[in-house]
Amino acid sequence: MKRALLSVSDKNGIVEFAQNLVKNGYEIISTGGTFKMLKESGVSAIEIDEVTKFPECFEGRVKTLNPYVHGGILHRRDKQSHLDQAKELGVESIDLVCVNLYPFKATIERTDDFDEIIENIDIGGPAMVRSAAKNFDSVIIVTDVNDYAPIIEKIESNTNTKDFRRSLMIKAYEHTAAYDSMIANYMNERFNEGFGEKQFIVGDKVMNTRYGENPHQKGALYEFDTHFRDNFTTLKGEASFNNINDISGAVKIAASFGDDNAVCISKHGNPCGFAIKDTLFEAYTEALKCDPVSAFGGVVAVNGVVDLEMAIKMNEIFLEVVIAGRITKEAQDEFSKKKRIKLFEYGSDKIILSDDKKSFKHVNGGFVFQDADVVKDEEVRDAKLMTSNKASEQELKDLEIAYKVASLTKSNCVVYVKNSAMVAVGMGMTSRVDAAQCALKKAKEMGLDVSGAALASEAFFPFRDSIDAAATANVSAVIEPGGSIRDDEIIEAANEHGMSLYFSETRHFLH
Repeated sequence: MKRALLSVSDKNGIVEFAQNLVKNGYEIISTGGTFKMLKESGVSAIEIDEVTKFPECFEGRVKTLNPYVHGGILHRRDKQSHLDQAKELGVESIDLVCVNLYPFKATIERTDDFDEIIENIDIGGPAMVRSAAKNFDSVIIVTDVNDYAPIIEKIESNTNTKDFRRSLMIKAYEHTAAYDSMIANYMNERFNEGFGEKQFIVGDKVMNTRYGENPHQKGALYEFDTHFRDNFTTLKGEASFNNINDISGAVKIAASFGDDNAVCISKHGNPCGFAIKDTLFEAYTEALKCDPVSAFGGVVAVNGVVDLEMAIKMNEIFLEVVIAGRITKEAQDEFSKKKRIKLFEYGSDKIILSDDKKSFKHVNGGFVFQDADVVKDEEVRDAKLMTSNKASEQELKDLEIAYKVASLTKSNCVVYVKNSAMVAVGMGMTSRVDAAQCALKKAKEMGLDVSGAALASEAFFPFRDSIDAAATANVSAVIEPGGSIRDDEIIEAANEHGMSLYFSETRHFLH
């Protein structure tokens, strides 16, 4: 008779799984709460003490750390010397191990009590998982509730192959690695400000992308927690690696203004159009005016619901991606007229952003890791007026929009906003004055009037030339972090041109 050891924190489905194992000739060994649940449900089971010949001790800290358990799991069935030694020691085989671990994540989300947190670090569970995974040649290791039914099917159909057990082995080591990484990261966050000697970045696979940035590269999307699985729905098409990157940049901008009717049009990770208006239809129409050429084949992020009227308008040009809070069925039908468009939604009236606390970037030979950058509303609200002229209410709104968009746009960048719509943007330039002049040149080509616009820069202006360039376009208000050794010259230039100038005192480089 084969034997299965069941010891789970998440007890969903465990009774049915045990019943099916018994039907297929398995004897059940179990521990603690799992054993109690099985007995109460009428499943015949042996308590772990009978196997270990030693009682659970130290308030349950030690119960499966025992040679009768690990010997039963680890001895090789293909080596006669192992079989002989097992017989000599009275070690019986354990052929299936089903373990999921103490709920460490749920504990740290629920309490800050360090003693309780320590007690919810599983020791015996990971040891059993690793033992069973190591001996996958003979042992089935089960760490996922969703695998119960497929495993029973494999057992019953006599297709419990080595390849199948190998796939469970890989999942098991992923499981324990993620668990230990979570503990290490938590401890470093608690005691080392999040920057310990080791840093672990762990994600769950959501899907393969068609390819990476280019066709010769493989790619896939991974998520933290369950952000994509809970919120992100594919309605049409297949998200590519580049689509995911562009979507990320666009939704961060579109959702930066609370419940406002905001629309961001993005191309290659940078905004080429943005507006906030009374309706989403108006917002999209105004956003498109900023750079309709770049918008062709771009990504549109809508902080709200795309209806039929809006879909008809958006279908006037080729868009590669539309991502929104929701897209109505009528709008989806309209978009279906475009073969190549891709549609995604969050299943909510507004875009849902994750709350990532950290960010990182690959560099040659490693990665740099940092606290996530967040643009706080008070940075604009409490910005210091540095000139004699004060911005009007509309100009203050335009400054807020320009500042937030600039903070989420590749440096060096400047953003011009007028009447709550972006009218010019220069990004990714090596010179800030070039960014300012490039933006104005593009606006002129598009026939956009930037007079009276608000200008934002994500970092300080090192020279007054950017202010002078803005003055030639009759910009009325400017916001920047300040902090240059030539701030006095910048302030003087703004006063000369009759502009209002605000310093936020917070820089937002995005490289």
